[in-house]
Amino acid sequence: MFLAIKEMRYAKLRYGLIIGMMVLIAYVVFMLSGLARGLAEEFKKGVDDWQAQEIVLSEEANKTLAASQLTMDDFEQVTAKQKAPIGIYSGAIKDQQQNVTVFGTTNDAFLLPKLIKGHPFKTKNEIIIPENLAKETYQIGDTIKIGNYPEPLKIVGITAENYYTVTPVIYTTLDTWTQLKFGDQPLTTQPINAVVTKEKAQLPTANEMMVSLTIPDLIENIPGYSAQNLTLDAMIYFLFVVATAVVGIFMYVITLQKTAIFGVMKAQGIRNRFIANSLVAQAFIVGMIGVGLAMVLAFGTSFILPEVMPFAIIWSQWLVYSGLFIIVAIIGGLFSIRTVAKVDPITAIGG
Repeated sequence: MFLAIKEMRYAKLRYGLIIGMMVLIAYVVFMLSGLARGLAEEFKKGVDDWQAQEIVLSEEANKTLAASQLTMDDFEQVTAKQKAPIGIYSGAIKDQQQNVTVFGTTNDAFLLPKLIKGHPFKTKNEIIIPENLAKETYQIGDTIKIGNYPEPLKIVGITAENYYTVTPVIYTTLDTWTQLKFGDQPLTTQPINAVVTKEKAQLPTANEMMVSLTIPDLIENIPGYSAQNLTLDAMIYFLFVVATAVVGIFMYVITLQKTAIFGVMKAQGIRNRFIANSLVAQAFIVGMIGVGLAMVLAFGTSFILPEVMPFAIIWSQWLVYSGLFIIVAIIGGLFSIRTVAKVDPITAIGG
């Protein structure tokens, strides 16, 4: 380690370039990771906040909440200690160009998020909205209109931040949701999209038109969720390969430039193992400094990102990535050990 540090101090520019490359690659990985997790959170937060175990959908819905079609008759057939009907409608606030997701359910449903202001909806046309929608635009008592529904919807409560498929989530009564989604269409029974259960649901054997899914399975089947995560994760893993190659190439070039020095060291009786340990120590230091600076830089950047850009820091994940970067830096440094072992002292010093 002493030799490694002394050599890095002597050749500051060379090792500064390697550390700079490591900082840039690790910074991109941390930023991609934050954006990926932030986006994923805004896709699924509304469902995660239910704190439910399973959801019952119609069999032909292909595991997609919005495509499922059930009724309150189906709801009565599902057996579970705690269950709640749920209806989903995607629309936009009139004159505001703000997309929202409206969940319709009962006012005593276990899946309702906790309120930070106001009270739960009780009657038709009352809604509760999330803090990320309220911001400085809406307050309790204000009214909004959604889609083609002509009646104003009164805001009676505000919850913490809530998203579903990257849109704010509004909760309201099943009656209001039905009017929003179906208008004045004649309906013989109350429609819903699904039944959410706190524990494992038991389905009637006589009704084969319903299937139950775990909440993680439902989230994986949200349109675009898995594809987005796989794409961003693939980019992150590819950057680890790039980091290994960059450190390996830089260390190899530096090793070649020091062939004569290594020859002199070997002629003095210094063993290959000592020199190899020095190379590994240098790679370790490069990884540590590079990852540390990149993490600080990415953390600082998160404070200046626009509010509309989803970004979430998962420290456990960043620590795992940091460990991986240090490992790939060491692997990159190992590429040069074979070169050191092949150095002939007589040839290297021109004998």
